[in-house]
Parts: sequence; C-alpha cells; structure tokens
Amino acid sequence: MCSLLRGEEMCLAQLFLQSGSAYDCINELGELGLVEFRDLNPGVNAFQRKHVNEIKKCEEMERILGKDILIFNIHMCYHHNYYCSYVHYHWVYVCVCSQEQLQRLEVELGEVTRNKEKLQRNLLELTEYTHMLRTTRNFVQRTSEVSYEEFPFLEKDTLMDYSSMQRLGAKLGFISGLIQRTKIEAFERMLWRVCKGYTILSYAEVEEYLEDPDTGEPTKSVVFLISYWGDQIGQKVKKICDCYHCHLYPYPSSNEERTDVVEGLRTRIQDLHTVLHRTDDYLKQVLMKASESVYTWVIQVKKMKAIYFILNLCSFDVTNKCLIAEVWCPVNDIPTLRRALEEGSRKSGATVPSFVNRIPTNDTPPTLIRTNKFTSGFQNIVDAYGVGNYREVNPAPFTIITFPFLFAVMFGDLGHGVIMALFALWMVLYENNRKLKNTRNEIWNTFFEGRYIILMMGLFSIYTGLIYNDCFSKSLNIFGSGWSVKAMFEAKVWKDADIRGNRVLTLDPNVTGVFRGPYPLGIDPIWNLASNRLTFLNSYKMKMSVILGVIHMSFGVILSTYNYLHFRKKHSLYLVFLPELLFLLCLFGYLVFMIFYKWLVFTAKDSRLAPSILIHFINMFLMQGDGVQPLYPGQTGLQVFLVVIAVLSVPVLLLGKPVYLYWLHNGSHRLGMYRGYERVRRNSEEELYLMRAHDMEEGSSHSDLSTSGERQTEEFDFADEFLHQAIHTIEYCLGCVSNTASYLRLWALSLAHAQLSEVLWTMVMRVGLRMDTSLGVFFLVPVFGLFAVLTVSILLVMEGLSAFLHALRLHWVEFQNKFYSGTGVKFCPFSFSLLPSSFEHDGLL
Repeated sequence: MCSLLRGEEMCLAQLFLQSGSAYDCINELGELGLVEFRDLNPGVNAFQRKHVNEIKKCEEMERILGKDILIFNIHMCYHHNYYCSYVHYHWVYVCVCSQEQLQRLEVELGEVTRNKEKLQRNLLELTEYTHMLRTTRNFVQRTSEVSYEEFPFLEKDTLMDYSSMQRLGAKLGFISGLIQRTKIEAFERMLWRVCKGYTILSYAEVEEYLEDPDTGEPTKSVVFLISYWGDQIGQKVKKICDCYHCHLYPYPSSNEERTDVVEGLRTRIQDLHTVLHRTDDYLKQVLMKASESVYTWVIQVKKMKAIYFILNLCSFDVTNKCLIAEVWCPVNDIPTLRRALEEGSRKSGATVPSFVNRIPTNDTPPTLIRTNKFTSGFQNIVDAYGVGNYREVNPAPFTIITFPFLFAVMFGDLGHGVIMALFALWMVLYENNRKLKNTRNEIWNTFFEGRYIILMMGLFSIYTGLIYNDCFSKSLNIFGSGWSVKAMFEAKVWKDADIRGNRVLTLDPNVTGVFRGPYPLGIDPIWNLASNRLTFLNSYKMKMSVILGVIHMSFGVILSTYNYLHFRKKHSLYLVFLPELLFLLCLFGYLVFMIFYKWLVFTAKDSRLAPSILIHFINMFLMQGDGVQPLYPGQTGLQVFLVVIAVLSVPVLLLGKPVYLYWLHNGSHRLGMYRGYERVRRNSEEELYLMRAHDMEEGSSHSDLSTSGERQTEEFDFADEFLHQAIHTIEYCLGCVSNTASYLRLWALSLAHAQLSEVLWTMVMRVGLRMDTSLGVFFLVPVFGLFAVLTVSILLVMEGLSAFLHALRLHWVEFQNKFYSGTGVKFCPFSFSLLPSSFEHDGLL
C-alpha cells in the first residue's frame, strides 16, 4: 500500500562488472527486471560503440528468422512468461552455434526454394505449350490454307513491289504463343499498324486460369497464331511479341510432329509433378526440423541483442579491466541486486566478483509504483494524465473508490449496473483464457484490460441504482411506500367530486397518516408516479452534485499536505494549503452547509417559507441581505466574516510563498547550501549533518557542496517564483468556481440517463406489453429483442462511455490538480519480459 500511495524509494547505484562476467550479470538482471540503466556514453555514435558488430550479427540472425523461415508458415506464439523461465546457457557458445546453424539452414532452404521455383516455372511453360498446341489445332488448317490473295493488293504498296518479293522467294511463316487477355486488343492493333496488313492473327482464350510467373496470381491467357509473309515481317512480329511480354513457343510443321510433341509434353509434365511432390516433402522435413528450435533461437537472439545494447551503455574504468554501469534501482531491491551479480559471476567462473555501490545524486529518480492486475487499470487512468513525480502522492488508491462512484452517480440504474457487472465478472473469471487475451481487436482489448474497472463501475451503479430506486426506468417497491393515499380520504381532504374533476391531486404531508416516514433505502417508489417527479429529482441531484464536488475538491486539497510534509516544505502548509482550504470552505463549504441546514431545519409544515439558497449565496458576495428572509439568526454577520476570510486568503496565497523563499534565500545560506537534495532526500535540518558525513565518505568535499549550493542559490529568481505563484493563485481561485460548477455534470448526466431509459421503455417495451390480443405474445418477442439491443448499444455502451469520460475529466481536472503535478518519468527496468513490447516499440530491437 505504501508503494501504491507514494511509489518506491529509488537510488542511483554503480555496477562494477568484470569483463568476463558482464554478459552473465546483465543476463541475470534482465531475468529479474530490477534496474534501469543509464547511458554513460551519450556523445558516442551508435555505430562507434564497442559491441556494434555483435548487434549486427544478431540482426542478421533476426533477418534469417524473420524473412527466410517465417515465410514458410512457422507460427511462433510469443509468451512473456517464457522469458522468465528460460534456462541459462553459455551465451557465447549459443551465439556461435545458433549463427552457424541458421546460416546452414538459410543456405539449404535457399537452394531448395530456388530449385522448386525453377521446376514450377518449367511446369508452367510446359502447361502453356500444351494449351497452345490444343488450341491452335482448331484453326491451324484454316491458317495453312491461306492463299496470297488474302493479303492486301501488294502492287498498290509503294514500299514493296510484288514482283520483287517473288524474286526474293518470300514464304509464309508462323509464330505462336500466349499473351495476357488484357493485352490482346492493343497487340492486334499494333500488328496491323506496323506490318501493314501482311499478317493474319488468330487467337482463342484458354478456359483455365494460368499462374503469372512474375506475380504468382492466376490470370486469363489467350493463345495466338500469327501468319506472316516474309522474313522482314517476321522480325517485326517477334519484336512486337517481346514488347508485349508474350510467351512464344515453337510451332510444329506437321500433324505428326504435333502429336509427338504433345505426347512428350505429357510425359515431362508427369515427371515434373513427381519431382515437385518430392521437393515439397523434403522442404516440409527441413522446416519441421527447424521449427523445433526456431522458437528457442528467437528468444536467444532477442536476449543477446538486448544484452549487447545494455553493454554499449556502460563505460570502462581507467584500467580497462571492468565495466561500469549506472542504474536506478529500488532501495528495497538492493540485496536482490547484489545476489544477482554474485550469481552472474559464479556462472561465468570469474575470480573477481562484481559488486554494486550506491552513489549520491542531485538528479530526480524515476517513479516506480508497483501494481497488480486489479490496481493496474486505475493506475493507467492516472498515468494517462501524467506520471507522478518522485515520491509524490499517487491518486490511484483513492481513484479506486472515487472513480467508479462518480461514474455510478451519473449512470445510476440497478438493471444496467447488473448487466455491466455480470459482463465484467465473466471477463474476470475467464481472464486466463488465451482466446480472450490474445486478440487483434483493439476495442475488445480495451474492455478486457479494464475488466476490473468495469466490474467496480457496475457494482457502484447497482448501489446508486438502489439509492435512486431506478431499474430500467421503473421503481422497486421493496419496503412499501411511506406515503398513504387512504389517509387523504379518511381526513376528508379528498372527496369523490375532487377525484372526478381533477386528473392530478396533491398529497399533503401535513395531514396525519399521509406521510409515515422516509423510505428505508433510497427514494420512495411513489415518486415514480408523481407528476412533479422531475422537479423533485432536479433539486435533489443538483444539490447532491454540489455536495459531492466540494467534498471531492476539499479531499484533493487535504492530500497536498502529505506532499508538503514528506518533502519537508512546512512553510507550504501555512502559506499554500491553509489559504486554499479557507478559500474553498468559506465560500463553497458554506454553500454545502446551507444545503444541509435547509434539509434539516425546515419541515413539511414550513417548507413553503424556506428561502432560496441560491439567492442567499449571491447576496453573500454582494453584501446584500436586506429584504430577504434570513435562513438562520445571525446569518448576515457570519457571511460577511466568511467573505472577509476568503478575500484575505488570496493575498496570503499570492505573496506568502514567494516572500518566504526570498527571505530564506537571503537569510538562510546554510539551508540553501543543500537544497539540491530536496527532491531526492528529505532535506530536514536534522539530516543535513548525516548527508554531509555520507558525502564525505563517498569522496565529495565540502567545497564541492558549497559550490553546488552557491550555484543553486544564484539560480533563485524572485520574479519567476512570484509569477509562478500568481498563475497558481489565479488558477485556483477561478478554478474553485468553475470546478464546482463542473460537478453539476453529475446531475445533468444522471437525469439524461434516466430520461433516455424512460423514453426507451415508453416507446418500445410498453407498446408490446399493452397488446391484449393473442398476437401480443408473438409480437412481444421482437419488441423485447429491440429493447435489449437499444439498451445495450445506447444506454450501456454510449451512455456508459459518456459517463466514463466525464468521470475521467472530474478526476484529472477537478481533483488531481489540487495536489498532483504528473510531470515525472516512469521507471522502465531492463527486463526480458518487456522485450516484445518495450524494446521493439522504442526501436532498440
């Protein structure tokens, strides 16, 4: 609980690692996840560090694992807990062996893959050749019988003379092949334009889909046969075919030769199928053998790369015989850190053990807050606003209660709360189910990670639903109403004529027996039937919102005292906390007092004489009370006193802290000397001597401390401090007004949720329940389905998300800004369990 409230106490330590055992020591630290390493070589380029070659080797192995093996559908499931239970290996031996095995595997897979691709390409060519021969058989006879008269009249062509072609002995030639169906039209136009009509193109589409050798996708192809006249035309046709990437195949000169070629193709295709089948079997055997070790290789490579990255952050000592690393570590984990270093030295067989040494520092440590699966969701809500400063009060323990409660105030409905709680309880009970945890749906992952938050919101909604007595917009009469209609007749206040002549009658609580007492729990169910129900709930929920808001803000101001006391800033208790609390309570605390006073003092008999609280609150600031009935005797004097106290607290809040620090700067050099330890250690006056003695033991001289103190003394600027305090004062004083009004969202969203629920019941469910025919039973089923869908989608999801966001705003703006700055740095330990999420996200692996 102490860690959750304020965070772990941190320290800066130096690790002295022997060169031979540094690898194993960092491996032990990565298994435990205790420390956060600092970079001791900030000015050194990443390519100039010592272990850059080892990192390159790891990246090469990652490339082999990622690109050459995973493409063969070896599915690896990363499990974070595996990193912690992984057995220890001798890392240098593992690195060398793994690299050699991966290289041999890469070469073998590369050869098998290239051979398989060649065989598949040959099979595709033979298949295309077969389709070409079968298709051209249909129009080969027509093409062979083409006479010269089918060509254009050549004597009219100025480029070539017909008699000269005869003298040259020009003959008819054929070119056949396959082309993609999308290119055939452009191909035909190009042949006609270039060859001047000295070609005859015949083509037919292949019925089957053939695989494109370049893209691997199935495409439709067209078989074509081109008859041309003369060798020059043939050269042009071949060039056009090359431009359109046609697959050309030799054309048989006779039917006997065609038959022989088809039979040979059939035999070769069968042989290729057999070879490809055996190649696939061999490839499967190689991959199955690799799959037994691939997961181990992936873990080893990631670990090795992470360790080498950490080694690059370290620096050598003067003798270049040991590595020095600086780490942030929780104070309570220092003994565990020492044992981890001893274990790493023992496994490496080093003669000189590695050790740790704490060092003083003026740097602000990172913030470490230990959480479990229940508190982690609420801590994430706080961290989304900002990570807390070191040893600052953490709002998460209080958010566990206040956040679901404020949500339930806006979402209060018994039925909706039960549905939400059951849904969250189902996720909690099956939280270890891998199908629920490892999904790619981000929306579902958000709900699953916040299952405990949803469970708490559902339970609190059940409680507020009982207080509002609201269950799907209907009230539950569990204990019996405290109002009696019968007493109005017995007292002869109502008569038969009144009942016949009026649709609405008023119950008078002053009549004996009409009001027997308040409802035991929550609002009386009779208000659900009253015509002035909305007016009553408006007044009730609005005042309730103001009360909860002032209490919540006051609690936030009170929590700031824990920060002042912890950091030994006692002057802030009198100069900051006390004026803030007086300003808040003298104004808005007095408003809460008037609300309770009016509830307790004025009864049903004199309720009409009760004055308006809002009018009295406005007159309090205007100093006007004449002509208005006082709420209690001596009200005017008390209000003037409270206003004066609130007004006087403003200059104290504005000037008190800057003036005191200015006096402390000029008149207390001895305390200012050690102000550098203010945020890391408790700088009480009693501990200054202990810190001085500790610094002397660590090798720091008094002159160094004096120089540091003088440097920090010179950095103090009264103008900056005054400006900062002025901004804080204006923000706080104006924020008290705006923040109090902001809590009225509790009232607004609560009424909106209740009205939406009532409208949904009236317009959907009541329609099905009012049907008294025999079809009403069958009509009720789809009506209930529509009611359930609208309830879940609108009232649970949309309204729940709206109430969640408003509760989030109330905590971030109205509550946390009273004591929480949220400008710290989160503690990120070096841990193998965080490698897939943290290091890959940061681009380190």
